[in-house]
Amino acid sequence: MDRLRLAVLRRRAGVYRISTVTAKATPEVLFPRDCRGEELPAEPAIAVGGKTATLTERLRIDDAVAWSPDGAKIAFRGGDCESVYDACLSVGTVATGGEQAVAAYGGGSLQNRGFAVVPGWRSDGQRLSWTAYQEGETAAQNEPVHLVEYDPATRVKRTVGGVGDREMAYTDSTHGLVTGQYRGHSWVMMVGLADGSRTPFREGSQPSVRAIR
Repeated sequence: MDRLRLAVLRRRAGVYRISTVTAKATPEVLFPRDCRGEELPAEPAIAVGGKTATLTERLRIDDAVAWSPDGAKIAFRGGDCESVYDACLSVGTVATGGEQAVAAYGGGSLQNRGFAVVPGWRSDGQRLSWTAYQEGETAAQNEPVHLVEYDPATRVKRTVGGVGDREMAYTDSTHGLVTGQYRGHSWVMMVGLADGSRTPFREGSQPSVRAIR
């Protein structure tokens, strides 16, 4: 347990901060880089209407973060990009504190609204996915809750899965488990990343994958 390192996303004064802490150690702010050395912000109280909140409202404030498999990067909501955009998703490099915005909404030249949350890495670190939503300038540009897959090497993005799919956990390079809608309920679905197939797995949500050895 002494070798574990935990990443935590918190917001203070309108700025998201990524902090890490190891067992028996003092928390350390990593992102934004200029905030390194600061104390860990207090946990804010956020209310979104409880059970009456819509799926979009609940997802919009999801603070899930994701370590890359090699531990060199962290994907998280917010970051330095929030000085330009209304909402964004960043990938931060732990060693340098550098950040790259991989998704952004509103602000700058963008006339849309939306969010990118719940990032997740493929086990080889060659792909990153997240749950996204967009209200465009026109109705034709609206994108309901959906999944985006991103190639960090080429910065190419693509939509995977179906409308309403979210919270993907990769099983391998060709498939992922997602939360989707089936028979009027939330189901864990197996999604084929190459052919777009969607196969009901079992009723539930927020899948997490671990290899059996």
